Amino acid sequence: MRAIDIIQKKRDGIELNEIEIKTILNNYLKNEIPDYQMSAFLMAIYFNGMSRNELKFFTQTMLNSGEQIKFEGIKHFLIDKHSTGGVGDKTTVALAGLFSFFNIGTAKLSGKGLGHTGGTIDKFEAIPSFTFPETRKELIDMINITGTGIMGYSDTIVPLDKKLYSLRDVTATVPSIPLIASSIMSKKLAVYADAIILDVKVGSGAFMKDLEQAKKLSETMIDLGNSFKRKVVAILTNMEQPLGFAVGNSNEVIEAIETLKGNGPKDFTELLINIVALALCLKEKNKNMDEAKSEVEQAILKGKGVEPLKRFIKTYGGDEKIIDDYSLLPKAKFRYEFKIKKSGWISQIKAENIGKSAMVLGAGRATKDDIIDYSVGITLTKKVGDFVKEGEVVAIIEHNGKNLESSLDFLESAYKIVDEKIETPKVIYEILSNLEEKI
Repeated sequence: MRAIDIIQKKRDGIELNEIEIKTILNNYLKNEIPDYQMSAFLMAIYFNGMSRNELKFFTQTMLNSGEQIKFEGIKHFLIDKHSTGGVGDKTTVALAGLFSFFNIGTAKLSGKGLGHTGGTIDKFEAIPSFTFPETRKELIDMINITGTGIMGYSDTIVPLDKKLYSLRDVTATVPSIPLIASSIMSKKLAVYADAIILDVKVGSGAFMKDLEQAKKLSETMIDLGNSFKRKVVAILTNMEQPLGFAVGNSNEVIEAIETLKGNGPKDFTELLINIVALALCLKEKNKNMDEAKSEVEQAILKGKGVEPLKRFIKTYGGDEKIIDDYSLLPKAKFRYEFKIKKSGWISQIKAENIGKSAMVLGAGRATKDDIIDYSVGITLTKKVGDFVKEGEVVAIIEHNGKNLESSLDFLESAYKIVDEKIETPKVIYEILSNLEEKI
């Protein structure tokens, strides 16, 4: 079976069978098919999409290209919460405390940040001495002790995805819903969890800019979950402006802890409540969403997630004293107050621009080889819908003297001020699932 024949069929919109998809993908992984032919195949998918069967075969082949991790002897109901990436998204840090309090386990592989969004790994590594597990046994031990098992991605997990993504990145085939869905879900399926919660970000600071496209991606991933008999829930959330006030690494860790103490921003707290409530509904069939949200809200008000987070940090080798003493976290040398130039209501804070403003300071990576500065970042003082006066401070830049002017340029272009009052934007657009029970 020749690659060119498979490419031609896909180009002409003819459905491929399982053998054809396995052949072209596996032969590419073995370097028996050149990049230029795989590029043509990916472009054919970009324009023609994939049928339900094609996507299942494609994802199955991706999944089978490497190691699959199943956990034995785990005492917890396991949730894999995945975010498609956003600015100020410190959710996993706070979930480590809340999931543990509710006896929910989480086992996941997380990545370092690239571009204007920060990675979960980077935020935890801002904590002095914090170390991730390196083996499956260590990961299982951590889950049983703390409820939370997080480690970096391994080259042995879905190696085909890494190879294909590198090619998609340079052939303008990244924004393809079936290819995105397969990339995400193959990695989620490779590490066993009882249920998967997908936080699909929508807006200027997210990969998915359009709500309808984000909904289509969510439905595609949920359908893939069905194909592999896995419970999947997708929560579509707003990323037009940053989540919470803090954007960086150390400052995001602080905001996550403050949220667990009941002092968090409204938008971040609302998202946390909904994600943990969804996890409770997935774990306990008879629990409804309103009841679950009320339980989580009370847990946050009473600070029930703080001690479990402290235990999690200590077990991972980190300095748990940071929970009560933020000065132990990396701290930038300088602060710059960014002031607004006109009075009015804030109608826009472009999340992507805020992310880039933090990135050029050193809080993120322009290339995978860049070194993160955990101490720098942006802390907003106002959000969309707030009224501000000319000369009022709307953001604080914490920096170490690197690229301040560039950071300010991005901040300047992030804000839009209008004369008429603006409503506070929604945090959550919609929740979708493949469960029979209503969420």
